Amino acid sequence: MVVNRNELNINYDDQGYFVIRNYFNATEVSSLRKVVLKFHELWKRDNAKFYQEEAFNSSLITGSRYLAFDDRVELFNFISSKKIMNIVDSVISANPAFMNTQLFFNPVNPEQKDFWHRDCQYDHDVEVQKKVIHDTQVLHLRVPLFDELGMELVPGTHKRWDNDEEYDVRQEEKGRVSNESLSTGKTIELAAGDLLVFSADMIHRGLYGLDRLALDILVFDSAADFVDYVDDDCLPDIAMLDKIDDPRLFINTIHLKSTG
Repeated sequence: MVVNRNELNINYDDQGYFVIRNYFNATEVSSLRKVVLKFHELWKRDNAKFYQEEAFNSSLITGSRYLAFDDRVELFNFISSKKIMNIVDSVISANPAFMNTQLFFNPVNPEQKDFWHRDCQYDHDVEVQKKVIHDTQVLHLRVPLFDELGMELVPGTHKRWDNDEEYDVRQEEKGRVSNESLSTGKTIELAAGDLLVFSADMIHRGLYGLDRLALDILVFDSAADFVDYVDDDCLPDIAMLDKIDDPRLFINTIHLKSTG
């Protein structure tokens, strides 16, 4: 599939997200799903109590704890594949760097509700959040492995602060709760093979239901101060780098960590 990189960049700059339908074929999705499910089953076993009680995501999928060498290489090659890098390069033109991977799934507890948030709210107070959303942002590339309800996003909030309704719901102020509907929210349904790209710091929430299992690849601009968030074990070693077709995403991160 040919993508118009300039158009994608304009869409992301304006709205904070874009979605490409049927971007990955059935073979690509099946191969990725097989590796990710190996991780997921072992992770669930190791984190049984957490999984049963409250979990809705996991991270460090590319690490060595649950996946063998060949599976990790396959995952690294997907993350840095031409299809992914064409998208990354369309949004981050200079020295994009790999941060992490996350896996999103349905919580076991049916009473658990999805919730609006900006990723930066877990690291910063409100005043810093107002500044952070105007700085270099982290890019999420979401690859659903099964058809799912998708996500809700508030377009444009990668560049603007919350209005009163958004703030009260997200921060649970004035009697509001974070799982309420927002009048500014836009639902993006996702199917296996789609690719959703969005800013980590825009207001968003995942929607629980169906067979939700989505791999998120997190990428950042090398000019930003995010390298401390990277776990060394989630990066390829020298032997793996030799087996990765386009390792620059990981090499940029390794370089930042060695000079930081």
